[in-house]
Amino acid sequence: MIHTRLTVLLTASVLIATGVVGTTSAHAADDDPNDPPGTDPSAAAPVKVDPADPDLKLPDGATLAQAKVLDIKSVVEDRSGDERREDTNTSVTFALQAEVLFGKDSAKLGAEAKSRITGIAEEIKTQNATRVRVFGFKDNLGSSAHGDVLSKKRANAVHDILTETLNDAGITYEVRGYGEQYPIADNSTEAGRKKNRRVEVSFPRTED
Repeated sequence: MIHTRLTVLLTASVLIATGVVGTTSAHAADDDPNDPPGTDPSAAAPVKVDPADPDLKLPDGATLAQAKVLDIKSVVEDRSGDERREDTNTSVTFALQAEVLFGKDSAKLGAEAKSRITGIAEEIKTQNATRVRVFGFKDNLGSSAHGDVLSKKRANAVHDILTETLNDAGITYEVRGYGEQYPIADNSTEAGRKKNRRVEVSFPRTED
C-alpha cells in the first residue's frame, strides 16, 4: 500500500510539473519567434489524471493544469551562423540568413542561394512533406511597412526556387512576410539584426 501510494504521488508530481511547464510552453509559443502564427500546437499528453483521486495530494485551492507532451527540440547551426536547422517531434525548420540569399535591401537571389535552397528541397522530399511554409523576416531598421514588403518578396523568391526544384503539384505552400515581427535575437546590435534578417522554411516530419 505504501509502495502504491508512493508511485501514485510520484506520477502525480511528474504530471503536475508537466502540466505547469506545458502551460508555460503553450503561452510562450504565442511569443516564440520560432513559432509565428499558423504553426501547429503541441500534441496532447497521452496520460489522463483524475483530479478527484484521493491519492492525489494538491494544496488547498490548487488545480491541475492541462498536461501536454513537451517537444524535444534539436538545433544545429553552421559555424558561420548562415544556416540553422531545427528539428522537433513534429516538424523541421531551416532558417537561412538574408545575406546568404540576397544583396543588401534586395529580394534578388544571389549565386549561392540556389544551392542552399535546393538542399532544403531535398529534405522536403525525404520527409515526403505536402505542406511547406516559407516565412520572411527582417530586422527593425527602416520603416515597418518596408520591412513587411521586403520580407514577403524574399519569401516569394525562396518559394519560387522550391517549386521549380520540387516540381510537385501535390505540395501546398504558405508564403508570408512578417517584417520585423518575431525576432530571434537582439535588434540593438548588428550581430542580432543579422540573425533576424532571415527566411525560414518549415514542414512536417515524417511520422516514425
